[in-house]
Amino acid sequence: MNNSHIVLLGYMGCGKTTISKKLKNILNLPLIDLDQFIENKLKMSISQIFENKGQIEFRKIENRFLKKLLNKKIKSIISLGGGTPCYHDNMDLILNCSKNVFFIKTSAEVLSSRLFKDKSKRPIIESISSISELKDFISKHLFERMIFYRQAHHVIDDSDNGIDSVCEEIVSKLIL
Repeated sequence: MNNSHIVLLGYMGCGKTTISKKLKNILNLPLIDLDQFIENKLKMSISQIFENKGQIEFRKIENRFLKKLLNKKIKSIISLGGGTPCYHDNMDLILNCSKNVFFIKTSAEVLSSRLFKDKSKRPIIESISSISELKDFISKHLFERMIFYRQAHHVIDDSDNGIDSVCEEIVSKLIL
């Protein structure tokens, strides 16, 4: 392990972005949101990348930029896209570069209510028309992704905890 970035992973809508911003202020560390990093480098939104290049090409791009970020020498907070750990050798890369990998666990019910409001910004769910259909989709997806998410060093349950208590729990478990 050449550094110990703090890596946040979990399903879209679990709060990685909000939690990572708060951690940045608490720990005074740089924050890199992988999706934003990709958008800035390619000058396209994630939705546009999916639309123009397809999911397979997006996952290749994501893997390339993830390697670049994990190899940075300056310890940072890295917030991943929901699918990042599930493709290529990404989870192995993450676990080999950090001993501070946190899975923000959130129930399908909480996720579907958070995501339904803003599904137009999320390419994989924008065509889903009801909250119950979204909950079914998320439940199936969570089941498929859990094998990757559970490899994180720490599981932080976000379902009924506020951002402050989630951040406190993360800070208490950090290996610096």
